[in-house]
Amino acid sequence: MSVEITRLPSGLTVVTDTMPHLETAALGVWSGVGGRDEKLNEHGISHLLEHMAFKGTTRRSARQIAEEIEAVGGDLNAATSTENTAYFARVLKADVPLALDVLSDILSNPTFDADELEREKSVIEQEIGAAQDTPDDVVFEHLSELAYPDQPMGRSLLGTAETLRGLNRDMLRSYLLTHYRAPDMVISAAGAVDHREVVAEVERRFGGFAGPEAPKPLPATFGKGGTRVVRRDLEQAHLTMALEGLPQADPALFSLNVFVNILGGGMSSRLFQEVREKRGLCYTISTFHMPYSDTGFFGLYTGTDPSDAPEMMEVIVDEINNAVETLTEAEIARAKAQMKAGLLMALESCSSRAEQLARHILAYGRPLTSEELIGRIEAVSVESARAAGQDLLHRSRPAVVALGTGRGLDAAVSRAEGLSRPVARARYH
Repeated sequence: MSVEITRLPSGLTVVTDTMPHLETAALGVWSGVGGRDEKLNEHGISHLLEHMAFKGTTRRSARQIAEEIEAVGGDLNAATSTENTAYFARVLKADVPLALDVLSDILSNPTFDADELEREKSVIEQEIGAAQDTPDDVVFEHLSELAYPDQPMGRSLLGTAETLRGLNRDMLRSYLLTHYRAPDMVISAAGAVDHREVVAEVERRFGGFAGPEAPKPLPATFGKGGTRVVRRDLEQAHLTMALEGLPQADPALFSLNVFVNILGGGMSSRLFQEVREKRGLCYTISTFHMPYSDTGFFGLYTGTDPSDAPEMMEVIVDEINNAVETLTEAEIARAKAQMKAGLLMALESCSSRAEQLARHILAYGRPLTSEELIGRIEAVSVESARAAGQDLLHRSRPAVVALGTGRGLDAAVSRAEGLSRPVARARYH
């Protein structure tokens, strides 16, 4: 097996997957901290910290950080999510030590220069403004808030203009020291890498990340569901729905993933075929499931003409209700083939592989092998997928948000209750 793991005395985990046929390497630092770790007065700080990491250290200016990586043909980036923040690079194999040096520098020695901080706040305010101009972003922001009310899980990762103004250098430094701890961090590399060399570089450069595990966030609580109509003058009505899903380690996760794939995972899915191909009600419709450490988020999105919104929601409800009873062997086989292909295709990308390894360690404590993952997919049956769909409908009332204009939106969101009425539930027992 090409995957090797070393856990340093500090608790930091180093994992690599050597891919001998490649001349490049992808590597990064993944930390188990994200938007759900923020206190109310820290809203947006995880994302701001990610931005500020590239804005200068005690050894390099912001320009030098960019130039050193690009001078060797590499690239450097980062991303913030609900539960993780990642800083990653893609370089030629000879430049792996340089990439690790830059990554350790931006996390160990940031200066949080006051002028850079104000400029970056302004940049993120522009990012917030761009999101508010994007209906897809707006409707999901409302959906998250409705699904996880009054808790960090339901708040935007970007923060608000008001909360950004309240964040300062001392808060950034305190947040970094509190949440970026070795036991909660993974350094992952894939491609043209040598495990022992990577470990040696990490031991030299990441010694400052010590201490106990970071504090854990409060448990997430999916809300009571309900509906919300957000009025905005748009050409389309944007419809979204959420149900409480499953956490990352739940044994039924793969059965639920198959159910979600059959429902709205591609062009052959039931919803796509019914509402677009047969009825012409939309351009796109999709479903997805996001597992977290202690909860899960099933989501649905589509856009349609406001006058068609009630019919659209009625069809969606009927298709979901019907799917839990009528999934077929052919659909299960097709969904499993799609999932296996997606898994194996990702293994051919060193960037995807490095990310997968890091996320597995943060979620499971170890990387799952491709054989294990394929085995879990293969174990899904018609019965287990139907049961996962039934449990999805019974676990929570739907949270539904419609964005747009027109009288049809109120009728549309009200029809989503067909997923949780006692009569509808009785059908599944």
